[in-house]
Amino acid sequence: MSDAVTEPTSDEVIRWHRTMGPILFNHAWKLMDDAARSADDEDTLLAAAFGQRYHWYLVGTAVNKAIADWQVARVAALLGYAELADRFGRLSLRMCEDHDLPPFYRGYAHEAIARAADVMDDRQTRDQHVLAAREVLPQIEDEQERAMLDADVQMIC
Repeated sequence: MSDAVTEPTSDEVIRWHRTMGPILFNHAWKLMDDAARSADDEDTLLAAAFGQRYHWYLVGTAVNKAIADWQVARVAALLGYAELADRFGRLSLRMCEDHDLPPFYRGYAHEAIARAADVMDDRQTRDQHVLAAREVLPQIEDEQERAMLDADVQMIC
């Protein structure tokens, strides 16, 4: 076992955050895709989603932060934490709006809110945000990004 670094430089700390953000994001994504998740896996999934958000909020761009909030929302909806999912979906949308992020990110923020509403059985909010996500589809220039968002939105309804 190695000793902890007691006096890291600011550059080292930033590098660690930039390393851990994607590692935790990808680990959460892997667990999201695992249909045979155990209860312990679900706890780890939630912790990884919050962990990646923590790191990105310290060193990330507005895009990194919007994606980080989206992932927390997606994980929370998947695990049945509807209010938490709604909260972080709305944080993602606010980040997108405050920083005028491209339509792909705004669409996914709406997708996150729609998923949370679906878990809450709030059809009106779900339908409103599904529609908002679909409205940005024609604005997404990248065909793969457009198809990915469209497929995820279709899974909600």
